[in-house]
Amino acid sequence: MPLKASPDDQAHLLELQAIDTRLQQLDHRARTLPEGSTLAGLSSDADALRVERLSATGAVEDAQLELSRIESDVAVVEARVKRDTDRLQGSSSVKDVAGLESELAGLRKRQLDLEEIELTVMERLEGLEAATAELRATSDALQATITEVTAERDAALGTITSERTHSEANRSTIASKLPEDLLALYERQRQRYGAGASLLRGGVSGASGVKLNESDMAVIRAAAPDDVVLCPDSNAILVRTSESGL
Repeated sequence: MPLKASPDDQAHLLELQAIDTRLQQLDHRARTLPEGSTLAGLSSDADALRVERLSATGAVEDAQLELSRIESDVAVVEARVKRDTDRLQGSSSVKDVAGLESELAGLRKRQLDLEEIELTVMERLEGLEAATAELRATSDALQATITEVTAERDAALGTITSERTHSEANRSTIASKLPEDLLALYERQRQRYGAGASLLRGGVSGASGVKLNESDMAVIRAAAPDDVVLCPDSNAILVRTSESGL
């Protein structure tokens, strides 16, 4: 025996279907917000920049350590130059003087070499620190953009959530007024086939967009107004009105 429901109750299914369609649209919109893909790209950029900054920071630390070692070597040589200079000034031995002068000449050459290396490392360190500062500025700007886009995404999601909450409340109100068996059939057809109810207008099913053939239309014309009829193409509950062309 076919399911029975008043034409008015069946007509309310179209309101329910419209809300369900809108809920699907809202869910799709939430999943495909442009801010989401923008944030994904920005996050990827931030990850790459983070790796680059770590590498740059490591290079700065290595250069600083190298400079510290060179400065230490320079300090040792300077101390030895001062010691030998003091010894030279206080020595009266020709042999000692010759030895000290020879050692001082070597120390001064070593000092000049170290100072030249020190200058080179200092220049390299300056360049590395400038590059690191530039990366830091780029990272800060990127984080500011991420914060801004995140706020835009959250605002958009907030709007969607608000509309969704309102739609769900309306859906609950409509569903509560429908017969349980009619609502159960609607939900089952919607879960299985994507549409639970379809308006028949001018012989065309709204769910499928297909004009029903004459044999199908004859069956529908023969059905009682309170018979629940399924669309032969979409399997949705076919809601008949004065616009159905029956």
